[in-house]
Amino acid sequence: MAQDYDLVIIGGGTGGYVAAIRASQLGLKTAIVEKGKLGGTCLHEGCIPSKALLRSAEVFRQTKEAGQFGVNVAEPTVNFLKVQERKNEIIAALHKGVQGLLNKGKIDVYEGTGRILGPSIFSPTAGTVSVEMNNGEENEMLVPKNVLIATGSKPRTLPGLEVDGEVIMTSDHALQMEELPESVIIVGGGVIGIEWASMLADFGVEVNVIEYIDRILPTEDKDVSKEMERQLKKKNIKIHTNAKVMPDSLKKENGVEVSAEINGEQHSFQADKLLVSVGREANVHNIGLENTDIVVNDHGVIQVNDFYQTKETHIYAIGDVVGGMQLAHVASHEGIAAVEHMADTNPEKMDYKHIPSCIYSNPEAASVGLTEEQAADKGFEIKTGKMPFKAIGKALVFGETDGFVKIITDKKTDDILGIHMIGPHVTDMISEAGLAKVLDATAWEIGETIHPHPTLSEAIGEAALAVEGKQIHG
Repeated sequence: MAQDYDLVIIGGGTGGYVAAIRASQLGLKTAIVEKGKLGGTCLHEGCIPSKALLRSAEVFRQTKEAGQFGVNVAEPTVNFLKVQERKNEIIAALHKGVQGLLNKGKIDVYEGTGRILGPSIFSPTAGTVSVEMNNGEENEMLVPKNVLIATGSKPRTLPGLEVDGEVIMTSDHALQMEELPESVIIVGGGVIGIEWASMLADFGVEVNVIEYIDRILPTEDKDVSKEMERQLKKKNIKIHTNAKVMPDSLKKENGVEVSAEINGEQHSFQADKLLVSVGREANVHNIGLENTDIVVNDHGVIQVNDFYQTKETHIYAIGDVVGGMQLAHVASHEGIAAVEHMADTNPEKMDYKHIPSCIYSNPEAASVGLTEEQAADKGFEIKTGKMPFKAIGKALVFGETDGFVKIITDKKTDDILGIHMIGPHVTDMISEAGLAKVLDATAWEIGETIHPHPTLSEAIGEAALAVEGKQIHG
């Protein structure tokens, strides 16, 4: 028997379940179809588990460095099974919380694989969702007025580096390791690769990072990339840029061996494991898109308009499956905007220049808006202000003085174009920068804001003053 809904969401990850809650608030009868666990990649294979491991690595590193704070401890060791146990407990608690939120919103959850059907006896237009139930029971037919595709993404792989989950891994597999390897090769110096490099090095693992282009973190401001590389090398992480992995050189005997061409020369690398971290690809297959007029573009993502409508205007798509900024908080807000649009509440168009992004390595990095290079490419005449953390009292108290805050402004209008940070706790500090962007603030306004002393946030105020050369402590 077919079930009627105002909205059926395919995918119960961060974007999907947040959209469902907002739909419930707006009075829409809503269902989620999820083949795995509610919370999706972010909760189970991404944001939360990786940050739990990063936190354990941070505590281990800080414990080893406790002597500089006058605290003497015996030589610390890592119980990695306990580390994993703690990670799993955090995931379980948050998973239970998501289930509770959906129950509170009276949102129906179907555990299975959802596929969109074309015009049928259930509906004259494409959009009926057939659910192949995980429990083997007969397919459920859901007939919605609107569909929201929130199927997310999966780790991208490289030809010739066939992932086996044991020696050749993606981040999904690495999260399930039962013991730490002695050495790892990481192919890819983007956000995920750098977070894993930092974490594993803090746990005492020997790490080589192989990056195809000329710098790590290529989407970040060049000053941030340069500083990140400098600090990671202080951890004895070996970083190789302009390096092209040669997949036909792969050998898996007593670990893994692979060669890379670096500036015209061949170099060989050996390790216990190899982590492939070369981005993610949208989950657009096996969800019935071929039964619709929905367009998947050359980048392998679903084409949508400003309010996430596909070519089938009653079918929306959000999150990693539409490309753009592949971040959990982006998917959530896209989901809210899509639901509000289908409910005719006239939502504001999202401005991606206002969205902060974070890197949770040690050191942390965070940014919002344009990089200096992007601003120049767009024709802006710019002014910049930079404040190093070594000039900030709270950073000295913390014992973490490397890094800086950098502010980029439009010389003609004084508007802030971008704010970039690398250093202690910047992922918690970036929201002030995000608010400044939303309010179209100038550096003067941030500089006039009184930042309490002593705090790490003083670096933001001082960087803003530095745009006009008025910083006090720089």
